[in-house]
Amino acid sequence: MTTLRGFRRGRGGMPRPRPRGVWVASGIGIVLLLAITLGAFFPLVGFLGGVTATTAGLVPFPFVRVTLVALLGAVVVLALVVLALTRRHTATSVVAVVFAVLVALAVTIYPVVTVAISSADRAGDVWPIVTDLWQRFTG
Repeated sequence: MTTLRGFRRGRGGMPRPRPRGVWVASGIGIVLLLAITLGAFFPLVGFLGGVTATTAGLVPFPFVRVTLVALLGAVVVLALVVLALTRRHTATSVVAVVFAVLVALAVTIYPVVTVAISSADRAGDVWPIVTDLWQRFTG
């Protein structure tokens, strides 16, 4: 009996199949990540880029920073999804999926925060220009 147990647990045996919960958690995570990416991130970045274009740069869009954060976030999310898919325990897979969704949400919120901060800085720069133009116009 001991020999048979040792044989089953040795390297020559078949690997233990992944529990159904790992596949379910990973599938739900992938669907949520696609929904966040296609339903929130891309439309939001497109909207902010359009606002920047229509205001002639008054509302700045930090393209390089947003691109770098998006690429870094994509690498982290991809690593977490691969981690979730390769685990043998459902709880570990669920934790990896939750972290992947949180990172995706943070990457989605980043452009809004960056544009808001840049716009607030730019608005502080615009007010003196507007008052100077008003003074020139009124004499």
